Amino acid sequence: MPHSHHSHSGQFCKHASGLLEDVVKEAIRQKFQVYGLTEHVPRYREIDLYPEEESIPLDELSSQFTSFLTEAHRLKTAYSAQISLLVGLETEFITDLDLRRLETLLKTFGGRVQYVVGSIHHVNGIPIDFDLPTYERALASFGDGTGDGGHEARQQAFLESYFDAQYELLRRFKPEIIGHFDLCRLYRPSLRFGHHPAVQEKVERNVKFAVGYGALFEVNAAAFRKKWDTAYPGEDVVQVIKRLGGRFALSDDSHGPHAVGMNYCRLPDYLRSVGISELWYLEPSDMPNSAGRNIRTVRLDGDWLDHPFWRGQPW
Repeated sequence: MPHSHHSHSGQFCKHASGLLEDVVKEAIRQKFQVYGLTEHVPRYREIDLYPEEESIPLDELSSQFTSFLTEAHRLKTAYSAQISLLVGLETEFITDLDLRRLETLLKTFGGRVQYVVGSIHHVNGIPIDFDLPTYERALASFGDGTGDGGHEARQQAFLESYFDAQYELLRRFKPEIIGHFDLCRLYRPSLRFGHHPAVQEKVERNVKFAVGYGALFEVNAAAFRKKWDTAYPGEDVVQVIKRLGGRFALSDDSHGPHAVGMNYCRLPDYLRSVGISELWYLEPSDMPNSAGRNIRTVRLDGDWLDHPFWRGQPW
């Protein structure tokens, strides 16, 4: 502690900013002890490119990810005396092609990918975290809301699709970190899954599966900069995770040096309000985990709030 397991840089992600090395330097300046470098995997179809990527050839996106791994491991070695850097990736699941290519990527790079952040950013092949109109388009892809059940039926189908995709990702790759579990309500933070029993069942199914193989659920501070009053996941999901024996880790989901540790100042109040008394983090291991990667979960000793990081920040 302190730690973050999820980050990006403008050097290797077009919707982020800054150099990866500057992200690392800022993490060191803020006295992070464990910091995960986890770039998005490539996309493999031109239709899936974001507007800022449309001029980039697909093969260049793939080589960019390879360059990320090379630079991340260089930094891991260069700054090893000052910080423990972990090198991983963040998943995409737009179509099954992404999962097939991810299987190939993980086999190709082996131990150079120390861990996986399992995230879903698309529903029905449409981004749900780009902007509100695109989110609404993803929702509308489940019907115009005028049929049986109207908007509620469309909302339920959207949410079920999201959690089914998440389950498939968990089942096939056993990611060590579950990324922003409830991103599906990014633009509807007041939405409660319990109002849709079929959705709630899928939430609990996914949590049980992830708990079963030893995943950590990230408490992701990026939700605060998305105008949420909570981190991801919201309190209702936190209570499900707690009830089913899940464990939590911290992430800033930074998109450049300026966002390292952003809104960590709001995490203590949130963690206390939802009753999270233990925090966990990842560290390298000589023994492979259930996914075959040499990384393990470690519980932070003592009371996390007593750590000098929280006392030493000018908040």
